[in-house]
Amino acid sequence: MIDADGSQLGVMPASEAQKLAIEKNLDLVKIAPQATPPVCKIMDYGKYRFEQAKRQKEAKKNQKVVEIKEVRLSLGIDTNDFNTKLKSALKFLAQGNKVKVSIRFRGREMSHASMGTEIMTRFADGCSEVGSVEKVPKLEGRSMIMFVAPKTDKPAKAPKTDKPAQ
Repeated sequence: MIDADGSQLGVMPASEAQKLAIEKNLDLVKIAPQATPPVCKIMDYGKYRFEQAKRQKEAKKNQKVVEIKEVRLSLGIDTNDFNTKLKSALKFLAQGNKVKVSIRFRGREMSHASMGTEIMTRFADGCSEVGSVEKVPKLEGRSMIMFVAPKTDKPAKAPKTDKPAQ
């Protein structure tokens, strides 16, 4: 038996503990019912539940939801298009989001899966400063998919651009 102020009252029958709780206008709560004898505490249960809900709300507020952004590449992508897609992926990673990189193979392109792997590897190398490959490139049906996650060891910075801020 534990009192409202945290002091131990010792082992006592449940009826006596209930009388003590009623005298203090508080509730008798089983903290560890599986223990022998069960551990009970005298407390204001409504206040306890309110504080618990408040702590959960605070923890939920501090949580960051990680989104998955997708960047689609093609097998015949040119360097400028590749660099544009890479820049947008770096921006997503800097914001703390994961990036799903995919290549869709059309028609006879399926016979050139190795070229898709090369493009994915080049993309992963371009992202290596800000992110790390979470799931290696894998061919699933007619698509090759790779996941890149932001690095957690240091806070990521947004890539510098040549354009002034507007």
